[in-house]
Amino acid sequence: MKITVICVGKVKEKFYRDAIAEYEKRLSRYCRLEMIEVADEKTPDGVGKNLEEQIKEREAQRILEKLREDMFVCTLEIEGKRFSSEKFAEWLEKLTVTGTSHVAFVIGGSLGLHESVKRRSDMALSFSDMTFPHQLMRVILTEQIYRCFRIINGEPYHK
Repeated sequence: MKITVICVGKVKEKFYRDAIAEYEKRLSRYCRLEMIEVADEKTPDGVGKNLEEQIKEREAQRILEKLREDMFVCTLEIEGKRFSSEKFAEWLEKLTVTGTSHVAFVIGGSLGLHESVKRRSDMALSFSDMTFPHQLMRVILTEQIYRCFRIINGEPYHK
């Protein structure tokens, strides 16, 4: 299986980069993982609704350029579906059994995702009602994907 994580913005802090690199290394046993970063837009403080929408639309164009027809697209959204780790693993395994070979997870920028990206999504996934920095969300997502493969393969994992 190939998993692509498409993210808005760069990971600046070394400790986040190190954590992501560790999970990328661990995941190499189970899948082909690709991280794609698209440029984020500068968002001034106190931005109005119109400018906010324009910023999200420009970021969406960059995201949509990276999505291919053969990808099952899963956007990370507060309003999305929630799983336990075990149910997330079941969901991912079911995708592979039904013939899906490429899953793309999309993490938006500081303003969230534009409607055009949400419409392209096959499923919205939520990890919490809370908002997380996109850099930390990459760590959480890659850790949970790694945990999925450990569960799917009947290997021990921390509960």
